[in-house]
Amino acid sequence: MYTEYWGLREKPFELTPDPRYVYYSREHEEALTGLFYTVQELKGAMLLTGLYGCGKTILSRVFLNELIGSKYEVALITNPRLTANELLTEMIYQLGGGLHETASKGELLRIFNELIYSNINIGKETIIVIDEAQSIEDIETFEELRLLLNFQQNDRFLLTMILIGQSDLRKRLKQLPQLKQRLMIDYHLNPLDEQDAIRYIEHRLNIAGAQNKIFDLKAKKMMYRQSSGIPRVINGIADMALFEGANQETKLIDDQLILKISKNLQFEKPQRI
Repeated sequence: MYTEYWGLREKPFELTPDPRYVYYSREHEEALTGLFYTVQELKGAMLLTGLYGCGKTILSRVFLNELIGSKYEVALITNPRLTANELLTEMIYQLGGGLHETASKGELLRIFNELIYSNINIGKETIIVIDEAQSIEDIETFEELRLLLNFQQNDRFLLTMILIGQSDLRKRLKQLPQLKQRLMIDYHLNPLDEQDAIRYIEHRLNIAGAQNKIFDLKAKKMMYRQSSGIPRVINGIADMALFEGANQETKLIDDQLILKISKNLQFEKPQRI
């Protein structure tokens, strides 16, 4: 492992969504604030999208970690390629309502309604988070999500729904104006700019315990150019650079090593929204 060579406690550029490593660009800060505002002020629904690898999942994990152990009951759907009935069944199960695989739509809705009111009676709010929502294939499933937002009283929504997905989700929602109109709180994460990309690299190294300089400035700028500012791609390049640098017993990683590594990888150029 290269961690000992570089004097690190752990690998700083893993691809898993570890909340300890989250870096807050302006867009990330605004999106996280929006998530908490949507939940705390009972706004009903929010849309969070972003280009692949731009930090949607890690941001949602930070958000969910803050909700754990508080007054919220959360259902997190990470693989939403489900029918409407399957989605309802999974939500009910995660909210503690048991498994009802053979129940009819009417029965599922009754159980779901009872769960929501049971939560309210004990002072808890119901949160539904749909991650990778662009993967939903069935229009009926989107329609079911819209109908769930009809669970409301005169002065408040009875649940909060967060839809998280890649940019393609926005194209899908254009075909579903009745659902899109309910997602009035709306954020999109773009790739990092050069300064944020440099700060992102330094931030992750600091969290991993770096005491000495590992990448020179040209190397960091090269990582930004080769990754187009996508954090997940930066992680891949940086991880390989640390591995190769240790193998070569390099003292300081420069832009030439970054360029060499990047040539072996192919990246799709992102488009900002």
